[in-house]
Amino acid sequence: MTTPIIRFSHATFGFPGVIALQDISLEISEGEFVGVIGPNGSGKTTLCRAILGLMRPLEGSLQIFDCACEKLRCHHRARIGYLPQKGVLERNFPITVLEAVMMGRYGALGLFRRPGQQDREIAVEALENVGMQDHRNTALGHLSGGQQQRVLIARALAQKPQVLLLDEPTTGVDITTQHSVLDLVQHLHRDLGLTVLLVTHDINLIRSRVNRLVLLKTRLFAAATPEEVLRPDLLRQVYGKDLVITQQDLIIVEDYHHR
Repeated sequence: MTTPIIRFSHATFGFPGVIALQDISLEISEGEFVGVIGPNGSGKTTLCRAILGLMRPLEGSLQIFDCACEKLRCHHRARIGYLPQKGVLERNFPITVLEAVMMGRYGALGLFRRPGQQDREIAVEALENVGMQDHRNTALGHLSGGQQQRVLIARALAQKPQVLLLDEPTTGVDITTQHSVLDLVQHLHRDLGLTVLLVTHDINLIRSRVNRLVLLKTRLFAAATPEEVLRPDLLRQVYGKDLVITQQDLIIVEDYHHR
């Protein structure tokens, strides 16, 4: 049996007057590749924020690794590498690729320690893992969207994490780049032994790549293999009229992220 390293137990999260996730019981085991799906407003990003320590349960509990601590600066948070939703990067933003990746070391070092030569070597290794080592001195804003995503994944890897948490990593890039990014994530999961949680609306892209799918719409509808989750009757409960299933049983969900 693999060891659960993330455990939600009847956990509810929200804001004053708003429940974002209700009564969630879910375990993520070490070494899993889990896709998190659901329509806009279903609680996918809230799930990320909870794991990162940015939201405390209103009810129930959340345990990360062997720690139930709710402090953002608790040592166990440094073991989670995070790729947030892609924003628009100013082309002339004055930072190189290596400098951007070095920023990932601060989560492991703490607030008052400066990175040294060993940290630089870790950052270069992270760039090698994503195939961007030859661009270390390039301005981050001069890269393509797909290259920027690789660099930001390298920044997360620079923490030397046990868990890699990615929030919609394929949003805002073309279909070829989407496949390239997901191929990279698969490689990192397999070769580095990472536990991966990937939040996405692109069901078609991840259905053949993940061990399990977690289906959310404020509450947990399912957490099982893709074959068990991607059932028309279950998906129609969650997506309603936004769901189209073709004769080839391909699922198209008109669920695009709006900023």
